[in-house]
Amino acid sequence: MSTDPPTNAEPLRADSARVRARMLRAARERLAAGDVELPMNAIAKAAGVGVGTVYRHFPSRQALLEALAADRFTQLVDAAEQAAAGPDVVAEMARLLRVALDHQLGDPALAAVLAEPEPARPETRELGRALTTAVDKLLHRARAAGAIRPEITADDLRALFCGLQHAVTVSGDTDRDRYVEILLRGLRA
Repeated sequence: MSTDPPTNAEPLRADSARVRARMLRAARERLAAGDVELPMNAIAKAAGVGVGTVYRHFPSRQALLEALAADRFTQLVDAAEQAAAGPDVVAEMARLLRVALDHQLGDPALAAVLAEPEPARPETRELGRALTTAVDKLLHRARAAGAIRPEITADDLRALFCGLQHAVTVSGDTDRDRYVEILLRGLRA
């Protein structure tokens, strides 16, 4: 769980960092229990702080979700960069889709962040740019190999990550590989 302060702020004092970690833990617990609304009052109460403290650290629900998803988003970017550099572009595309799906299924905050077109935090905006860059490289290689339809963009693939997660969630998580294969067939040239 990320406890890093925003990059445009001074480092948090130790006590402030502990409070932030408690708030993130409380939010993560609510999210794990199925509460995707993440009411700030409830998080404040669970963390033992005032609601104003929650809003000082996380000015919006979206900012809170992005802080919760930061580690998984970073892992997804790393996976996309590895896929872009991997030797077999078709296998790397399949692996990236599976990794994106696994990360979203394992972290509802990441699924919500990937589905949001405009990030609230600069760190999330930077992760989004890094993901787009890596996916663009992968798609360029796939197009050059004739393995993917030429009109597919990084934005398309990001939206398809979200759609894949939704399809698997709706199906009860039993057809994960089937949905990945269907998507891969649709992407082929």
